[in-house]
Amino acid sequence: MAESQNIEWKELWRDEYIKWICGFANAQGGKIYIGKKDDGTVTGIQDSKKFLEDIPNKVRDILGIIVDVNLLTENGKDYIEICVNPNTYPVNYKGEYHYRSGSTKQLLKEQALNHFLLRKTGLTWDSVPIQNVSIQELRNDSFDIFREQAVKSKRMDEPDIRISNGQLLDNLNLINEGSLTRASVLLFHHNPEKWIPGSYVKIAYFQSESDILYQDEVHGSLLSQADRVVDLIYTKYLKGIISYQNITRIETYPYPKEAIREAVLNAISHKNYATLVPIQIRIYNEKIMIANDCVFPEDWTVEDLMGPHKSRPYNPLIANTFFRAGFIEAWGRGIQKIKDSCISAGNDIPEYHVKKEDIMVTFRSLRKVTPQSTPQSTPQSTPQSETADERIIEAITINPSVSQRKIAAITGISYDTVRYRMEHMKKQGIITRKGNGRSGKWIIATIKDGGKHCHE
Repeated sequence: MAESQNIEWKELWRDEYIKWICGFANAQGGKIYIGKKDDGTVTGIQDSKKFLEDIPNKVRDILGIIVDVNLLTENGKDYIEICVNPNTYPVNYKGEYHYRSGSTKQLLKEQALNHFLLRKTGLTWDSVPIQNVSIQELRNDSFDIFREQAVKSKRMDEPDIRISNGQLLDNLNLINEGSLTRASVLLFHHNPEKWIPGSYVKIAYFQSESDILYQDEVHGSLLSQADRVVDLIYTKYLKGIISYQNITRIETYPYPKEAIREAVLNAISHKNYATLVPIQIRIYNEKIMIANDCVFPEDWTVEDLMGPHKSRPYNPLIANTFFRAGFIEAWGRGIQKIKDSCISAGNDIPEYHVKKEDIMVTFRSLRKVTPQSTPQSTPQSTPQSETADERIIEAITINPSVSQRKIAAITGISYDTVRYRMEHMKKQGIITRKGNGRSGKWIIATIKDGGKHCHE
């Protein structure tokens, strides 16, 4: 039996190990063995009967909890087993909160401590009440936005929204013990930064990493920020290529609007507003980067985030309101929708850079775009670059034996996008694979004499 999330071995007892007991109590519980080496070998302990009395009493006096302390014997040597149950309420060691994570003990501080205390008390960050804010102080136009979008999305019926603002907030669980919650102030107040600084969005156009051409800040309620941010990006920061189909004018942008909108809405609804840092959107000539602070479930990995997963929002009240308004999904499909939108538009799949408490998504432009010299520059009409599919087909035409990783290197398309697009083209019958491994070849289908033919 090795050390693990629930097992800890110590050769000798020291009173500081009460911190480890605190960590187990705040996590999933566990056992500490006194009189064992790190490899599990029993070394024994002197005065074992004294420890049977001292340890439970010290733990009770310092932590306020009861633990089971057992005397065990192996090969004639006594050792102590301390059994710690997980505690419903937060346990502190002289004002410090310790937590068992993996096989380590961690001292919780700042945001981690705040998140832990909320979770232990059954609250979420956005459900905490804010005193001395009345419903009358909230913006009617934010309620108008919500009502209009909720009916349009068909996630609420007309009778459900034809009620007073107070009743609507109560139905959305945005009132806690008679007071407005952080969620209700963020969602509907015209100046939520009065209570929650940093609850806005910064946008800037970067000519280089050090040169900013122009920038904006979008303030106000979260419901009003949502569409304003996306509209600002597409009217001021991006250029569309103008083309005509017969007499119909068509504007093509370097990024699919559905994907950018989904990423912005996800950032707004899932942001960790306790950090007091605004969402930051950096726009360059060939990429857009959207960054926000967040808190992931403790048992999630990057692979969990990028693959199919359940929806486990950090701000469930904000997320539910955004869902009712039709802004986001409630099935954890946001990232997949972003991927699908980019693939359909011919863009690379966006890159996600995930750290412990923040996430950044980078979108790559469909084509090269000349930077705007001023916010009011007229969109230029320039030829659109080849789509991802066209670049892949060109690489296969030159070398039918080329590997997918080589195609990614040749075309500048990400490896994930190459795999995704080629699988899509195979299903459509555009390409097929003859042979396997290094000896295989790609075959491209062509249309000839009204039928489909293939050539190598």
